[in-house]
Amino acid sequence: MDGVDGWRAVATATGAADRAAAEAGLRLAYAAAGLPGPERIVWADSPLAAVRLLGDPGGAWGTHVRGRSVRERVRSLPWAAERERLHAELGPRDWGRHWARTGARLWQNAERLADRIRAGLVEALAEDASEESEVRLLLLDAVLGQHDAAWLCAFGTGADSPLAGLAAVARAAGWWWPYERLAVMCERPVELHRDEAGRLDRADGPALAFPDGFALHAWRGMPVPGDFLAGLGGLTPERIRGEENAELRRVMLEHYGYERYLEASGAEPVARDEAGVLWRIPLPDDEDVVMVEVVNSTPEPDGTHRTYWLRVPPDTRTARAGVAWTFGVDPDAYAPLRET
Repeated sequence: MDGVDGWRAVATATGAADRAAAEAGLRLAYAAAGLPGPERIVWADSPLAAVRLLGDPGGAWGTHVRGRSVRERVRSLPWAAERERLHAELGPRDWGRHWARTGARLWQNAERLADRIRAGLVEALAEDASEESEVRLLLLDAVLGQHDAAWLCAFGTGADSPLAGLAAVARAAGWWWPYERLAVMCERPVELHRDEAGRLDRADGPALAFPDGFALHAWRGMPVPGDFLAGLGGLTPERIRGEENAELRRVMLEHYGYERYLEASGAEPVARDEAGVLWRIPLPDDEDVVMVEVVNSTPEPDGTHRTYWLRVPPDTRTARAGVAWTFGVDPDAYAPLRET
């Protein structure tokens, strides 16, 4: 599977791993690194289960049993060698163009998702600084499988490529941990929900979930507690104002709706001009939410005129300045030839 769209599909794939293909790819990656395959391959239902298995001091797979991590030889060195080869072949300028056409198109979302999983693992497993350090050290040993799709996208991964094994695992499974005598491989998520920007996003359940129940909840990319989402259906302006966490309060306000909040709160406009109406919502221990209400001058098919709400910076003082800001121009330069 090649091309940006193919690798995007790899990065967002859900459902059961192809274990046979993943294990074959793993052994190919070991062989490409000049290593014998691991004596044992163990499957885990999520990265959480994998870290628990590897981090159990009294467990069956302690350091003395699994041996040292071989991540650098299996993943890092082949990647660096291929990057150096392709960079030398293309030259700096064409390498930059090549990266922009391939991996760069997936990189931000892939890294954002991987970082969110790491943060979720630390939150779930670490109760103090010492435990957090142990978890983070184990995460350094991980190869990201399908979430390595962004950088794999930039290279050839055919049968004769030193990256062929890594690519095969990525297409078939989730994260994995390579050691001298043991490899731990993870299932892919069973659910993945994102918004139009590629951020984790779901209002009625986990945005990312694995077979064993390890899950991450998010609203438009922002991590939120699972029970928080369950209460969004019963929001009131009083409850929104009473939320002490400013970030959660913003999620509540966005879910409730700015226009609805303004109406329910009895808010009054603070400025009005030919561009629209400026509204300000003071929030405790947070910056004001400032909105411009604008009416589309072009009628809908039924003859009505649609109203839009534009969020603008909190220091905005006029509706005209707010609308100008949305176009990236100075208020004095904002002079639309035709309003639509």
